[in-house]
Amino acid sequence: MGEQENNKAGGGGNNMAVDEAPPAAAAAKEKGARGAAAADPRLQGISDAIRVVPHFPKPGIMFNDITPLLLRPAVFKDAVDMFVERYRGMGIAAVAGIEARGFIFGPAIALAIGAKFIPLRKPKKLPGDVFSESYALEYGTDCLEMHVGAIEPGERAVVVDDLVATGGTLSAAIRLLERAGADVVECACLIGLPKFKDFYKLNGKPVYILVESRK
Repeated sequence: MGEQENNKAGGGGNNMAVDEAPPAAAAAKEKGARGAAAADPRLQGISDAIRVVPHFPKPGIMFNDITPLLLRPAVFKDAVDMFVERYRGMGIAAVAGIEARGFIFGPAIALAIGAKFIPLRKPKKLPGDVFSESYALEYGTDCLEMHVGAIEPGERAVVVDDLVATGGTLSAAIRLLERAGADVVECACLIGLPKFKDFYKLNGKPVYILVESRK
C-alpha cells in the first residue's frame, strides 16, 4: 500500500491525472452519496473504528490506522459486506488487491462474489513471468507486479486497497491489469480523501470509497 505517505497534514502531492465531472453533475452525485451514507448506519461504525495517528511513519503524515477496525469482527464484516453488496451480480471475474492492505479485504470480497483473487505485489515477490508497472511517488518511484496469465483478456476486474490519497498506486494497478487485457470496472477503497467521493475518477475509472479520511 503506497498511499498513506501522501496523506499529509495540509495536503500532499498529486502524481496522477484525475478526471473530474462537471460541477453540477458532481454536486448532484455528492448530494446523493451523502444521503446514502446517512442511510446506512454501518458507515459510522466503520469510520469510528479507524484511528488517525499523527506524524507516522514520519513527520507530517496523518496515518489512517485500520488495525482497530480489524480487531472488531462485526465492523470488519460490515466493511467487507458493503463491498460485496456493491459488486455481487456485476459479473466481476477478478478482484486485484494491492500489497499489502489490499490483501486484507480483497480475498474476502473475491470469495463472497465467486471471483478469483489476484495479488499485485512489490518487485521480486512473485516467482515466474510477471508484468511490471512503475509509478511515481512524491520522492522517487515504486513498482507493482502481476503474474502473466493471472487474468484473461476481457475479464472484468475490481482493484482493492485500503486507502486512496493521490491515486498513484491505484493508477498503476489499473494500467497493469489493462496491459493484460482486463476490463477494469472500478477501484474500491475503505478510506478516501473527500475529493474522491463518487464523482472523481482515476485513469477514467470510478473510485468507490466507504468513508472519508479523518484529520
